[in-house]
Amino acid sequence: MTRRGLARQIAGIAALEEPARRALYDYVVERGGAVSRDQAAAGAHVSRALAAFHLDRLVDAGLLVASFRRLTGRTGPGAGRPAKLYSRAPEQLDVTFPPRSYGLAAELFAQALDAAGGHGPAVQKLPQLAGALGKQLARRTAPDAGTAAPARGSARTRDLLAALAALGYEPVRRPNGEVRLRNCPFHALTERHKALVCGANLALLRGFVSELQRAGPRLEAALDSQPGLCCVVLRPAGGSRGRRAARRRAR
Repeated sequence: MTRRGLARQIAGIAALEEPARRALYDYVVERGGAVSRDQAAAGAHVSRALAAFHLDRLVDAGLLVASFRRLTGRTGPGAGRPAKLYSRAPEQLDVTFPPRSYGLAAELFAQALDAAGGHGPAVQKLPQLAGALGKQLARRTAPDAGTAAPARGSARTRDLLAALAALGYEPVRRPNGEVRLRNCPFHALTERHKALVCGANLALLRGFVSELQRAGPRLEAALDSQPGLCCVVLRPAGGSRGRRAARRRAR
């Protein structure tokens, strides 16, 4: 990383030190889409003027990106000025002292596995190893997984969401009972090695979820790539019947 790049990364992290600015950033991230100044101000409980100031500072720091769109849906004379909207920037901040290149090592290993064409013993062993690692991560994230009296219903789901959040997946539960993951911890690798990394991620999350739901799975991991989301979705076990049951519980 160049000195200029390092300085920008440090400035971006430092921008989140201010409490109101951090609250606004967290609100935009949690919404998962474009947010207006009015929405951000209400969500972070600050004035619109203060929200506008801090949101623009977050854009300058590279943490958010701004766009303009008419929220009324009308066009032409009298439609009003487009609103300024904010969403999370695609770039990531990753600062280590002294500098480390774990991402470079991951890229090297992914290239080596991809070069095997999906037929080498290491590639064939990857899902099993990823699943085992998922179980280990579940026990580290929730030490009582599989040993204490199991939580039931919504409490079990809350525990799972908290564990996924601790791993950086940014889970959000949808009305149909699905759990969507708004962040992929392996995003940079996924863009270049999609089949390999998404397959390993699926196996890892299957192991993770099964370990946290040993008393009886309510959610199961499946591949479902959608723009801006992790390639893995957690769905109610039992297919459409499970999803209908989840919708009834959510009412």
